[in-house]
Order: sequence, then C-alpha cells, then structure tokens
Amino acid sequence: MRIPTVRLLTLVPALALALPPAVAAQRSTPPPVASPRNLKLPEKREFALPNGLAVTLVPYGTVPKAAVWLGVRTGRIDQGAGEVWLAETTADLMMEGTESRPAARLAEEVAAMGGQISVGAGSDITNIGGEVLGEHAAAMVRLVADVARNPLLPESELARIKASRLRSLSISRSQPQPIAQEKFLELIYGDHPYGRLYPTEAMLQGYTIDQVRQFHARNFGAARAHLYVAGVFDAASVERAIREAFGDWAAGNPPTEKPPAPKTGRTVALIDRPDAVQSTLILGIPVPDPTDEDYVALEVTDALLGGAFGSRITRNIREDKGYTYSPFSSVADYYHVSHWSQQADVTTNVTGASLKEIFHEIDSLRNVPPPAEELTGIKNNLAGIFTLQNSSRGGIVGLLRWADLQGLQDSYLSTYVQRVLAVTPGDVQRVAREHLRPELMPIVVVGDRKTVAEQVAPYERATP
Repeated sequence: MRIPTVRLLTLVPALALALPPAVAAQRSTPPPVASPRNLKLPEKREFALPNGLAVTLVPYGTVPKAAVWLGVRTGRIDQGAGEVWLAETTADLMMEGTESRPAARLAEEVAAMGGQISVGAGSDITNIGGEVLGEHAAAMVRLVADVARNPLLPESELARIKASRLRSLSISRSQPQPIAQEKFLELIYGDHPYGRLYPTEAMLQGYTIDQVRQFHARNFGAARAHLYVAGVFDAASVERAIREAFGDWAAGNPPTEKPPAPKTGRTVALIDRPDAVQSTLILGIPVPDPTDEDYVALEVTDALLGGAFGSRITRNIREDKGYTYSPFSSVADYYHVSHWSQQADVTTNVTGASLKEIFHEIDSLRNVPPPAEELTGIKNNLAGIFTLQNSSRGGIVGLLRWADLQGLQDSYLSTYVQRVLAVTPGDVQRVAREHLRPELMPIVVVGDRKTVAEQVAPYERATP
C-alpha cells in the first residue's frame, strides 16, 4: 500500500528520532568511495576489406540493441574558404533518400528496425548510422552502406535544406556565444578550415546541387571509412552483410592531410553588442594534442582549473564573486591538434574583474602546485566520468572512433584511468607553466563596447 505523501513526511522525523544514536550516526555517514578502476574494453574483432574499409565489431552488453556507425574521414577539413557548411549541407541531403530508397521508405525501414538513422558532418569525420534492435544489425549495415554510397542528393530538396541552414545561421549570429567562438577559432587557426565556423548568407545561398554532388564524390570512399558495430548482434551475419554491402565500394581518395599552424599571441578582440547586460569571454591557447605525453596531465589540469564544477575558476567567479552562472574550460581536439579555452558569460560591469580573476587562477596554478587533497578529488571525478561516458554502445563507438582518428592504441584507453590517477601536483604545475601561458592567449569579448572597452584595455598587451 502506498503511504500518502503528507503522512510519509510526518513519519520520517519520528522514525529518525526512534533510531539508537549509534545507528543514526552510522546511517548519516556515507560509504567510502571505491578506488577508480581502468576501463575494461570489450573484446573486439577488427579487419579490413581489400578496398581499405576498416571494420570494428564489439559485442557489448545484454540489451538486444546494436549501434551501427560508419565514420568517413571528411567534413570541415575538406571545405575550401568559400565552402563553409558545404559538408553539413551534403550530410543533410544524404538523409533525403538513396537511389533505391526514397526518403519516406528509408525512414520506414529504419523505424521498422526499432531505431533511427542520421548523418552528421563534423570537423574531421562525417558519421552515418544509428541504433536498432540487435536482430536487425545486418540489415542496418546494408542501409548505412546504401546511404553512404548511393545518396540520391535530390535537387528538389536543396532549397529547403538551405533555408533550414539559413535559419540556424541566423540564430547563431544573434547569440553572443557562437559569435565569440567563431572569432576565437579564427584567431587560433586563421584561414584554415578549423578556423572557419560559419558561412555568410550569400555563400550558403549560392551552393548548387553540382557542388554538393562533387563534394560527396570527392570525399566519400572506402579508403576514408571505418565501420563500427557495438552491442548485441549476430557477428557472422553482420560480417557477411559488411562484405556484401561494402566490398565493391571504390576506395576513393585518401584522407586529407592538412595540418594547421595554430597561432599564439596576446590579442583582444572586442565585438560590440550594444547595451548587452552580459559580456561573453573566451580566452585560450593551442596545447599538445592527444598523441603527446603531456595530454593526460593537461586534461587533469584543465579539470582542476575550469573544466569541473568544483574547479578553481568556477569557485572563484561563480561561487565566491557571483560574476557568472556557468563558466567552463575545455580541451578541444581536431586531427592531431588541440586547444584549451575558458569561456564565461559575465555581468557587463565586471568584465575586466572577471578576466583578472581568471588569469589570477591560471597564474596561481603556474606558481604553486595544487594541494594533494584537491587534486585527488579532481582526478577521481575525471576518472569516474571517463568510465561512465564510455559505458554504453554509443560511448564505446565514440571512444574507439576518437582513438582511431588520433592513431592511439587500445592501451591508451585501457590505462587512461591509471594515468589520470598518477598525475602529481608537480605535473599539474609543470603543465600549466609550459602550456598555459597567459601572455600568449588571445582574448575575445562580446559585449557592450562603451561599458567594457576601458575594462579590457589593460589586457591588450601581454604582460610576461
């Protein structure tokens, strides 16, 4: 029988009072936190087809579902200066049916499998796939192959796709965070594809169906592709479907190798947003990529500085000062290049004060190693999040795809937690001193110029 809420609330204090003191004390003491453990990767089978398609099959879990994802090494990296969002437009049109499956039939087939399919273009990889009931994994492989290899790319839908993208562009251009992010990436990566975040309206409006079809023909092929299947599925039937559906796919061009030359140096870019009550701040710097031996210690440093809810910058300008609600820092990765950034939306009249406190926290970490107790809490949190995020079909596929893009071995993933836990206070200080150099950090401020210009003026030149 369910006890009514009001009665339950009156009973709880009485029950608590009735407990013996020793029992009450015991029940108020939380259990000890277990030591974080390394991520145990599921057993997997890997092979490649003669045309270059890489395949990873990962039996995982007991829920009868399977994730089927094809990652193709193309995206922003293959866009020219006048082609921003051409990869995204191509991905959108790939959802509009194939040569043998109209869009409605495509949607019906995947729905009958108990799942969905999507196509999304990123900086370095375009992902095609989704999750279905495990018994349909082989059929989903064939469906993904059809979308990747034989998209209809109908001209009749291009105007609608561009109109939808134009609405998204208009929304982004009206918000301070995307505006700041666009300028920050431009300052770091210059005229490289990683430095071009948004197109102009004229650029987007001008895309033709021939451009879309040429982008697909030029950048989609087996030599650039890696298929991942994770979950509960029949391995023999899935492998047979892979060989049948992808075996005669043309290899195509190899992945694009176009490394950027990230820039450093103190620059303040102030973008006027008249009468704004908040300023959006982004500052940061290029840092070692995941293949560097300092990368894991850098992630720990980021979490301690601004990347975790209990981080120093968050405690300072959110909890102590009340300047902002949700500041955060992060390490962003592309193919063999990374950058660190701190972002915050702060009250306009404390724009300069917020910058002062952020740089104060960076300098403090560069000058003094963090206390062991503080660092231990951050490391345990980071290790736990890593394990939780990668304890699902999609999480495993995403982790393996990231490691494969960066050229990392399985041992990198299986020993990640122990390497996080091995980071010392001295490591954090050294990494901060070597890689987080305030005098080399560009600063972007989107806010009311008449209010904030004087506040940010002291940061327009570097102070070693």
